[in-house]
Amino acid sequence: MYKTGDLGRYLADGSIQFLGRNDDQVKVRGFRIELGEIEAKLLEQDGVREAVVIAREDRPGDKRLVAYLTTDVQLDTEALRISMQAVLPEYMVPAAYVQLDTLPLTPNGKLDRQALPAPEGDAYASHAYEAPQGEAETALAAIWAEVLGVEQVGRHDNFFTLGGHSLLAVKVASRVRQVLGVELGVTELFAHTSLSALATAVGQAAQSELPAITLASRESPLPLSFAQQRLWFLSQMEGVSQ
Repeated sequence: MYKTGDLGRYLADGSIQFLGRNDDQVKVRGFRIELGEIEAKLLEQDGVREAVVIAREDRPGDKRLVAYLTTDVQLDTEALRISMQAVLPEYMVPAAYVQLDTLPLTPNGKLDRQALPAPEGDAYASHAYEAPQGEAETALAAIWAEVLGVEQVGRHDNFFTLGGHSLLAVKVASRVRQVLGVELGVTELFAHTSLSALATAVGQAAQSELPAITLASRESPLPLSFAQQRLWFLSQMEGVSQ
């Protein structure tokens, strides 16, 4: 006997029903994720027959969640992503959705994860490009393009969908400090993943860092300096002594 990692249960007729694996937990961008939870939400979507989610690292340090689906209809990748965002935390939403006629199986009838194909460009959810607006969005778009190695960044693009991860998030925070002079925590990038949302967060951080300045009215007299106050005090003392 040895531990295989497979989960199953005995049925009344003595056969064993395969229930999946017990090692479906992965760590992506610092978050521990149960892949089975994502698969369950995908199966609730209209037209989805089968769903498998894995964490792929096709480029070193760039680990992403990829969903593989067999469906009855052609799915809209962006619409599916929006639907998943409504029921899952952002870090659990797959970055790519690959539609297959059938899931690859091993000779034993189990899912062959090694045979699942790498996602191509159209598998990634994408927005219609909309140019950045304002100084903050424009500056952030240039920083993202530099750090992520992409040609252009739209105001609705998602940092992690474009290939971002925790190490690159640190670089973005450093560049924001250098270019915009704003201290931006890496957690802010995880909380505000779109360019427009992050620009708003940067604007709020910049406002909170500004020192409070009180302008004196031109009609009111200027306050005395310490030296002037001392001279006035001495003159008052001389008046009293006389």
